[in-house]
This record gives sequence, structure tokens and C-alpha cells, in this order.
Amino acid sequence: MTVMRAACSVFYACVLGALVTASGPVSTVQTSPGAGAIVVLETGKGTIEIETYPEEAPKTVARILELVKKNFYNGQRFHRAEPKFVVQIGDPQTRNMQRREWWGRAGFGKPIGVSEITKKRRHLRGAVAMAYAGQDPRAADSQFYITLRNAPELDAKYTVFGRVINGMAVADRIERGDVLKKASVKE
Repeated sequence: MTVMRAACSVFYACVLGALVTASGPVSTVQTSPGAGAIVVLETGKGTIEIETYPEEAPKTVARILELVKKNFYNGQRFHRAEPKFVVQIGDPQTRNMQRREWWGRAGFGKPIGVSEITKKRRHLRGAVAMAYAGQDPRAADSQFYITLRNAPELDAKYTVFGRVINGMAVADRIERGDVLKKASVKE
């Protein structure tokens, strides 16, 4: 009986190993201490996963999660894509190709109303931060960007509320007009 049990254990281990290998590598994402929910962006070029920082930017993270859960970002296009600098999304007008010259000028329509800029979170490659028009960071609404390089010139000017933890190569390939198929939250 013991030999049979050992043979069964080996058999199931082999079957399990084959299933894992067939389904692809298992992803182990390392999040930062204090990180909150993960936002998943599914694009035509692949998936980007973003950890959020609710301790440093609670109102900003709450707004982004609210908009993601309302499907606000689904179907929008990246309206800004500057190689080796940033890619940006969050303007609902981008769903309409005929309004292309107006892309980047609209948002959800309700500013967050606070500036949660902190020295703890810097604009390193993969930082995710809120964009805003004008001079007041409290005017940030729904548009956010991902930095494609270290950008210290943006520090102390914009609220960094997250960081890409998986999919930076996808972010690097984003071009203006690429569609965000679906945004979701992984708690």
C-alpha cells in the first residue's frame, strides 16, 4: 500500500507539473510594503499591472479605483505617448476618433480636490501619477500617466499613486491611439 501511495503521489506531482507548464509560467509579483489594490490594464499590446499606494495618496487611489470599477477607462485610447518619457490615458473623448485633436483635454468632470504629493514616491521608471491641466495639482481628475524613464523633473509637481509591477515592456510599446480594452482591480 505504501509503494502504491508513493507512486500515486509521484503521478499527481507529474500531472500537476505538466498542467502548470502547459498553462505558462506562474507569475510572482513583488509588491511594495504598504501597497494596496492592483489595477490591471489590458491593452492590445499586453497587460500592465499597477500597485497602488493608498497610504500616501488615499483620495487619489480611491478615485482611480472608483473609476476602474465603473468601467470609465474601458475603450479609451492612450492620448499621449512620448517614447522614453510617458504614456497617458484618462480622457473619455478618446473613444471618438473624430475628436482626435481634442484628446487630452477632458476627464471625468470632477477634480479630486487634493494634492497628495509626497517625497516618499518619486518619478522613477514605472511610476504612475495623476496629470492635471494648469498649475494646480488639486485639479487632477481622471488622467494618469506612466513614466517610461526616471523623470526627477516631475517630482514634487504630481501625485504619484502607484507603480508598474508587471508589464513595463508593454508600456514601452504603447503608441498614441492604442486602446485600453479593459481596466480592472485585483484586490
